[in-house]
Amino acid sequence: MFKFFTQKQWFLWAYLGSAVILTSLWLSVQIDVQINEWFGGFYDMIQKALGTPNAITMDEYMDGLWSFAKLAAMYIVLALATSFLTSHFLFRWRASMVEFYHGVYDKARTIEGASQRVQEDTIRFSRIMEGLGTSLISSIMVLIEYFPLLMGLAIGIPILWFGDWEYGLVTAAFIWAVGGTILMIALAWVLRLVGIEYDLQKREAAYRKILVIAEDDGTIRPKTLEELFEGVRIIHYKSYLQYLYFNIGRLAYLQVNVLVAYIVLAPAIVAGVMTLGVMQQIIRAFGRVEGSLQYLFNSWPTIIELASVYKRLREFERQIELMTEKETEIEA
Repeated sequence: MFKFFTQKQWFLWAYLGSAVILTSLWLSVQIDVQINEWFGGFYDMIQKALGTPNAITMDEYMDGLWSFAKLAAMYIVLALATSFLTSHFLFRWRASMVEFYHGVYDKARTIEGASQRVQEDTIRFSRIMEGLGTSLISSIMVLIEYFPLLMGLAIGIPILWFGDWEYGLVTAAFIWAVGGTILMIALAWVLRLVGIEYDLQKREAAYRKILVIAEDDGTIRPKTLEELFEGVRIIHYKSYLQYLYFNIGRLAYLQVNVLVAYIVLAPAIVAGVMTLGVMQQIIRAFGRVEGSLQYLFNSWPTIIELASVYKRLREFERQIELMTEKETEIEA
């Protein structure tokens, strides 16, 4: 699966492409930081305008909106370019995998579900990596930028349970985000979600294989199809029930998550020790830090799917390696 990074023909795409994508993601984070600063100034201006009639001019107000429009336009252009390049990058990665499988397909074709693994699992792998990979890198970059920013904004602001401690906000974000992630990992482990996803894919592959054979072979009994589909039905019903339990915990956490920043800022809001603009900056920065720390939590259903696809492809490659070793031993 990782020959893309070791083969000479893919060198430019693997390493130069990675560098360009990382740079564009970093620039996106920098623009997001500037947007966060804009929120502070803009909401302070709104507070001033609402507190005293005609305290600001229409030109000042429109200039504030225009400043955001320029930042947003840069962010959109950069995001589109990053998405386009990432899609090409990951298709090349998929192509390197497929070329390897094509080269050994005379052996691989005898392995259960070979066609699905080469065609469907490789495209699922690349598509999942497109979302998860860029999200992971962005989350790390956001933490690097927003941690010190949040600490600076927290100076002199009383935080629930932490008082005036300068690390109070980042500590609260860390405890809440990591606690939620541990909760989701524990639920997924108890409910065996990765194993269920793997079994689901395996039974779907077996069912599809017999359907393909039945297109050309009239001797395939309808009963055989029904027996295989019954296995598909059972595993799907089981997965629906397990994900119901998983989503109870996940959705409950997400609903509470909406209010966490306002809860930890309660002493400062009640005491009125900050302006509306500063509060918006803190809440937005808190959300960015919290969201980055919640990467595993937010991505957990997709990570489960990726783990299942990875497991299938690794199993596929191990079987190919075993076949190759046996052929080498016979020839020797």
